[in-house]
Amino acid sequence: MAVTRIDSEELEEQRLFMQRVRAVTHVWDHRPLAYTHSYGCQQNVSDSEKLDGMLEQMGFGFTDSPEKADLVLYNTCAVRENAENRVFGNVGALKALKRRNPDMVIAVCGCMVQQEHIAERMKQRFPYVDLIFGTHVTHKFPEMLYSIYEKRKRVMCIPESDGVVAEGLPVRRTSGFKASVPIMYGCNNFCTYCIVPKVRGRERSREPEAVINEVRSLTESGCKEILLLGQNVNSYGSGTDVSFPELLRRLDALDGEFVISFMTSHPKDCSHELIDVIADSRHISHHLHLPVQSGSDRILKLMNRHYDTERYLGLVDYARERIGDIQLTTDIIVGFPGETREDFDKTLDLMRRVKYDSAFTFIYSRREGTKAAEMDDPVSNEEKGSWFRELLDVQGAIGEKAYEKYVGQTLRVLCEGRGRTDEALLTGKSRQNIIVDFPGNDELIGQFVNVRIAKALPWALKGETVS
Repeated sequence: MAVTRIDSEELEEQRLFMQRVRAVTHVWDHRPLAYTHSYGCQQNVSDSEKLDGMLEQMGFGFTDSPEKADLVLYNTCAVRENAENRVFGNVGALKALKRRNPDMVIAVCGCMVQQEHIAERMKQRFPYVDLIFGTHVTHKFPEMLYSIYEKRKRVMCIPESDGVVAEGLPVRRTSGFKASVPIMYGCNNFCTYCIVPKVRGRERSREPEAVINEVRSLTESGCKEILLLGQNVNSYGSGTDVSFPELLRRLDALDGEFVISFMTSHPKDCSHELIDVIADSRHISHHLHLPVQSGSDRILKLMNRHYDTERYLGLVDYARERIGDIQLTTDIIVGFPGETREDFDKTLDLMRRVKYDSAFTFIYSRREGTKAAEMDDPVSNEEKGSWFRELLDVQGAIGEKAYEKYVGQTLRVLCEGRGRTDEALLTGKSRQNIIVDFPGNDELIGQFVNVRIAKALPWALKGETVS
């Protein structure tokens, strides 16, 4: 499939709109402030960094309070119903703010509003929302915002599209030593429970040199952790002549002290070559997030996952053989339509066989517009809840012992800041993506340190720094 790339002429036009918005707000008696919030995945966070970058170019500062904002922007998620309900609740709460400050601009964008029925609901129920735009027109944000200021009319822009790639947008990053770098967008997998292909478009990859140059620039400016993003990074390469393992090889060849991680990795495209690249690398994290979703081949087929448990377990075994300290994590859906107790027991058996370091577990959430939404779903919510608690108990018992093997070892840890549960400690992550807490001063934040592990917890390690 040919990849639609936004050309330099169109991007230059958007830069002109940035200047026009800046001219509008320049005459105000205060610097305009924006409040932006992302729901959902890291890709949404990355998209919001670009929206924030454009806002910064348009003269906006930022606030952590909607009450103080001249512009409120919610970047939404469509993966689960709970995320959508939170958006509707938070947008509803803005009505009073809009009444007090009619000049406030309220914008809602992202995956959720890319769905036609959601966009229509937003249009009808929230008439005070000024700007509603989908996932394929992020680069046109300055033009849409200027139209609101100029015409004082609401703007809706939700075109149907296979998706685009827009290089060169400004980015406002919140960390000086951690950065996310999208390498591809969209998805061609059409898992029957997932709305992402419909809201994110078809798979399209950035040019490898664009990715490499961005990562090089980040590491040369002091960035220590690079997270590569894509709906399915293993499919990287559409529209280019470089595969994902080859892209990793080229990134690993860059000089500097940094670690590269990636998400999300689909088992159908995960290969021995990819695992070999990780095993032989200098910079790549020894962490593989490999979502299995179910341990039942029957359910995997209904999910349209394109692999079975035999292939999946073969990948797990090869990864553990080649990378002795690899950390394996997964996603699991409980209560997929038509799942029986026998199917669920197979998932528990697979978890006991693999012994994941941790698992992200979810009860199935119906998504309108997916094939699974039309399937018979006879199991009650109460029974699904019971299964879910049982699954958590199984993983909890496995997780209690997962990190014990690291006691006595010295791990290289990127210090990220003060501890979440104990501010007397610093916290960071090892090359295996394990949380490590240790005593130290703030000068270590953003640096790699060696930590000798003294204690294993179900969710983290504790230790002392060593020279």
